[in-house]
Amino acid sequence: MATFITEECINCGACEPECPNTAIYAGGAQYDFKGGKHDAISNDFYYIVPDKCTECVGHFDQEQCAAVCPVDCCVPDPNRAETEDALFARAKEIHPERAFAELSASNSRFRK
Repeated sequence: MATFITEECINCGACEPECPNTAIYAGGAQYDFKGGKHDAISNDFYYIVPDKCTECVGHFDQEQCAAVCPVDCCVPDPNRAETEDALFARAKEIHPERAFAELSASNSRFRK
């Protein structure tokens, strides 16, 4: 499932620079995706673009946004269940220039 940011967000911005996929944007900010600009998903608080979120699979053993969030508002989206394989494939698509290591406990929360 893609991670999303709940309405409890205090707009501190701690999450945005931690995202390895540049999937987090400030409320009201347009986002970039596949070469185009798109309207903000939220106008009021930070948001995560689901099609850019990999739950940090391939990068880290936990979602980095959730790890730094002071109010625990970066949570899995129950309406968007995704497999480790799908998330890893997305990471490879987003970062075609990167050679990813094989999935392990150090780069996938699914392996813990």
